[in-house]
Amino acid sequence: MPRGDIDKIAKETGFSGVVWIDRGGQIEFAKAYGLASRTYRVANTLDTRFGIASGSKGFTALAVLSLAQDGVLKLSTTARSLLGKDLPLIADDVTVEHLLTHTSGIGDYLDEEVDTEITDYVVGAAHELTTTEAFLPLLDGHPTKFRAGERFGYCNSGFVVLALLAERAGGVGYHDLVRERVLRPAGMTRTDFLRSDELPADAAVGYLPLNGADRSNIFHLPVLATGDGGIHTTAGDISTFWRAFFAGDIVDSVEEVVRPRRDVPKQSMRYGLGFWLHESTDTAILVGYDAGASFKSTHDPHTGTTWTVLSNTSPGAWPIARALTP
Repeated sequence: MPRGDIDKIAKETGFSGVVWIDRGGQIEFAKAYGLASRTYRVANTLDTRFGIASGSKGFTALAVLSLAQDGVLKLSTTARSLLGKDLPLIADDVTVEHLLTHTSGIGDYLDEEVDTEITDYVVGAAHELTTTEAFLPLLDGHPTKFRAGERFGYCNSGFVVLALLAERAGGVGYHDLVRERVLRPAGMTRTDFLRSDELPADAAVGYLPLNGADRSNIFHLPVLATGDGGIHTTAGDISTFWRAFFAGDIVDSVEEVVRPRRDVPKQSMRYGLGFWLHESTDTAILVGYDAGASFKSTHDPHTGTTWTVLSNTSPGAWPIARALTP
């Protein structure tokens, strides 16, 4: 896509964020738009860190798969074997693989099949959600939606449960597991889990239109998310991630991670283990959409080309992401 077309879409939509295209590490297009802080009129830059919402699920999957690679758990490990008496509504036959592929059927604390607005307050006491264990009351009491393995049903709870299982199996907190097993081997030096109530100066504030004003998302999301979201990163680090992942620097079984497990016709995509996949090619995709954050990164492993759009608004990334998607 010509540079002028991206600029035109950005201007017409009031896009706030970063657009980045590179091929094998050689940058073909990189530009920042809009403001990281509207209060203090701080501009977004190529080094600004953005929340990627559900894009974080891929990192959770890799942390779990790294543990499996070391024999700490297996894809066939049941959730119940590590949960004990916690979350009794999760069926006894739900496995790690079911959770990774959104086929567990467990009830979802943030059910995307329910018609809600992105501006709704859905997580309760957001300030209390700083550890994976703190999510247990939020995860509890949601009835099973279908039998494990029966179909695909996107589930945020499933990835929080995965974080919990990883902690209990590995004996290390989820955030440190991701840092040690994914971010560090990938060389992602600008990526981390950031508290929403103490964002550093290089992180973009997420914004929502509420009552005619642009307000931050601090009351809409967990203060420190786990499993299903919460990572802040840069466009450059995302490109670094894709190269490291497909080089086998994070887990050995790259082909298994991106092997299609389910067709998802509603999204015109397929799904592997924690990663979306193009409906007919080998292109891998990470996507995130939440209150005050939207993100899409697409990587073609054959050409080494990465297309990334990060935004600190909802759903600000989509018009440009749709135009860029090959």
